[in-house]
Amino acid sequence: MEDKQFKELMRKLEQILRVNALNVGKDRTKTERILMLDKVGFTPKEISEIIGTTSNTVSVTLSQTKKRRLKK
Repeated sequence: MEDKQFKELMRKLEQILRVNALNVGKDRTKTERILMLDKVGFTPKEISEIIGTTSNTVSVTLSQTKKRRLKK
């Protein structure tokens, strides 16, 4: 497979992942959606674009969740 074909394949796969991510956890809270998307490897910037919030909100949510888990 040529490099150009590989890059195009990866671009299409990325689009498919994003479309699926949009539908992930529609019935869940924003925090639950953030945690699910983080768990599968999306960056805070990517998560913010998917769920329609700021990357700062995502980062704060992840940080607060981590702190709560450490306290337990």
